Amino acid sequence: MGYRVVVAGATGNVGREMLNILAERQFPVDEIAALASRKSLGTEVSFGDKTIKTQDLDTFDFTGWDMALFAIGSDATKVYAPKAAAAGCVVIDNSSLYRYDPDIPLIVPEVNPHTIHGYAKKNIIANPNCSTAQMVVALKPLHDRATIKRVVVSTYQSVSGAGKEGMDELWEQTKAVYNPTSDVPPKKFQKEIAFNVIPHIDVFMEDGSTKEEWKMVAETKKIVDPSIKVTATCVRVPVFVGHSEAVNIEFEEFLDEDEARDILREAPGIMVIDKREPGGYVTPKECVGDFATFISRIRQDSTVENGLNLWCVSDNLRKGAALNAVQIAELLGREVLKKG
Repeated sequence: MGYRVVVAGATGNVGREMLNILAERQFPVDEIAALASRKSLGTEVSFGDKTIKTQDLDTFDFTGWDMALFAIGSDATKVYAPKAAAAGCVVIDNSSLYRYDPDIPLIVPEVNPHTIHGYAKKNIIANPNCSTAQMVVALKPLHDRATIKRVVVSTYQSVSGAGKEGMDELWEQTKAVYNPTSDVPPKKFQKEIAFNVIPHIDVFMEDGSTKEEWKMVAETKKIVDPSIKVTATCVRVPVFVGHSEAVNIEFEEFLDEDEARDILREAPGIMVIDKREPGGYVTPKECVGDFATFISRIRQDSTVENGLNLWCVSDNLRKGAALNAVQIAELLGREVLKKG
């Protein structure tokens, strides 16, 4: 006996990836519904070797469905998630809408699976920000060993984090560089993204940080430990898929780089590729399509008493979004619903 599963936002980058990963991981699905807005109604999407037509999110009845994976943005989620939850369908939401609600668990299954039972308060579970998800997978096993005091992270985030429009803009601007008659002004991004980097993701806040940077701080505290101090600089780079992060960690106790490497090798969801030679590390291009979070360049930081540096790379459409949502669905099934 399997689950009746809804994917809302099935025609977007993340929604399509959710369908792919549900099929790849052989999630026990009895019935699946792909939902989209009216303008995408009837669009065909793939689920394994099947093709299914999208249904209208606005008129869909969630009654009798076990869980719904949402990839429709905060505004639409605010309308439809409460409807689904009230109908008894557990919502796993990829937007930022519910992440900071104390009554809604924010889950990365490798890090805080014990919080799954908190879903019952509102029948909703939040999926973290893409840049946070991959980082906390690496932080948690190290925190368990040596207690993290402070994290300084600089991100190198791909354009797919801004959706299909972001990917299209990079593609069109890159082509235009080689065609002197073309001009593709920025629309999705604040400045030209082709052959450039932009230190600005999401809106600016009063203290000068951006919302993306604030998310990494708040979500790390909620998922791992509220006492960890985090400071982030989030940067958009001209990469299609795959987020990278340079992470500097300060611990309460000394942690040797070799022990850290061993800890991370044993940790769930992580692949350590760390050879001190040319090419002995992972780049975003190499992580595309993979489930793992890759860790490279592990080394002591001699400028602080107990410091380490590392390089963290992951497919943001997978671990940063769709994979994590499916892993939450698997956890929900295993620990709570127990049907599949």
